[in-house]
Amino acid sequence: MKLIPNFISFSRIILSLILIFVKPLSIIFYVIYLICGFSDIMDGFIARSTGTASVLGAKIDSAADMAMVGVLLIVLYPIINPDRKIVIWIITIAIIRFAAMAIAIKKYKTFASIHTYGNKITGIVLFMVPILLHYIFAIELMYIICAMASLSAIEELVIQIVSSELQVNKKSIFAK
Repeated sequence: MKLIPNFISFSRIILSLILIFVKPLSIIFYVIYLICGFSDIMDGFIARSTGTASVLGAKIDSAADMAMVGVLLIVLYPIINPDRKIVIWIITIAIIRFAAMAIAIKKYKTFASIHTYGNKITGIVLFMVPILLHYIFAIELMYIICAMASLSAIEELVIQIVSSELQVNKKSIFAK
């Protein structure tokens, strides 16, 4: 029972990679994509409800989230065709995120991604991108997502800088 949440998270990594080989925004794409989204909800829920949450599980979940975002960037880039400003903005967000991770590795000797409300909201909106592309112009959608991702990345970086101990479940920079 202890390994089920980790297996679910790991399966999200595999399914995300499969999306690279599926026609973007097709029925098969959406089926696999929705399974990935459902697995992201279920792994943490099962881990918490069965008392099997672990540091390794949180790391696998974060790796699965990063794999999914990376695959989405690869798959949706030609469809969205972002201008240079958006590309630079995305690279800047990635640099901020990697800086926060590097600080965590240096300070706490472990990979860590904080589960803030900002990160969760950004994750939900990122997950909605393939669906929202049918209703919102891609450029407007990219500006909204980049603004949200910037705020959550900066918040995580600040938390990592000012914290004296690792707090992966810190909800906000404003929360105690």
